Amino acid sequence: MEVEVKLLLQDAAAHRQLTTVLSPFHSKTLHQENLFFDTPTNTLSSQLSVLRLRFLNKDARCIVSLKSKPTLVDGVSRVQEDEEELDPRSARACVEDPTRLAKIESRILKRVKEEFGVGGDVGFVCLGGFENKRDVFDWNNLKLEVDETKYEFGTCYEIECESADPDGVKKLLEEFLKENGIGLGSSPREVSLSLEDAMRYDYHTSNGREARILPMPCLFSPILPIPNRQIGFASGLGFGIISQHGTDAKAEPPSKFQSQSLS
Repeated sequence: MEVEVKLLLQDAAAHRQLTTVLSPFHSKTLHQENLFFDTPTNTLSSQLSVLRLRFLNKDARCIVSLKSKPTLVDGVSRVQEDEEELDPRSARACVEDPTRLAKIESRILKRVKEEFGVGGDVGFVCLGGFENKRDVFDWNNLKLEVDETKYEFGTCYEIECESADPDGVKKLLEEFLKENGIGLGSSPREVSLSLEDAMRYDYHTSNGREARILPMPCLFSPILPIPNRQIGFASGLGFGIISQHGTDAKAEPPSKFQSQSLS
């Protein structure tokens, strides 16, 4: 079980300020390309799982991950994770032709075939993905990862830290950020949903338009504000909550989502 504290930074200025304050503790910088795979009928995501290929520093390394049953509560993400290294050249060939994934010698891909029946006649498709720059800092006996993640609709900044004491680390980080005047964004308080629930969840606007929760190919991103909208992603699978805001919009979320900050 991977347990991480994930805190959304307010904006690019907060990101610059944080990386400046932490600069004496800088360990390394990673450039990551994250791509996600499923079947044409959403075999994995329908069971709250996702298969990811992560390329590091221009194909210097590649890590395949299987993540399942994600939750996000008060900035603490919990997800079942299994990962292993793949040959970057072989993995890159799978991006060009996802059906090759079923032929790679991999413990994780063998698991996917045995547990989900994916491979052979049921092949993979690439859902897309995103790129990010990750600065790693060794601070206060913790490994802090500060991300700048670029999506098609904008850029997200966050700090995360894996820990066996997430509540204690979250409190420590929040105090550190406050002392240094570094603003936090609005993250969803609690997210745990099924694909079936997601596909039923609509926003209705007074002018007749509506926006559904859509499955999005990303690992995790908190609420990201952009003009007249907010787009949020549930931990682990990235179900995008797209809501229209303004005087003509009326959101009617079901009770299980009322704890989220959507406005």
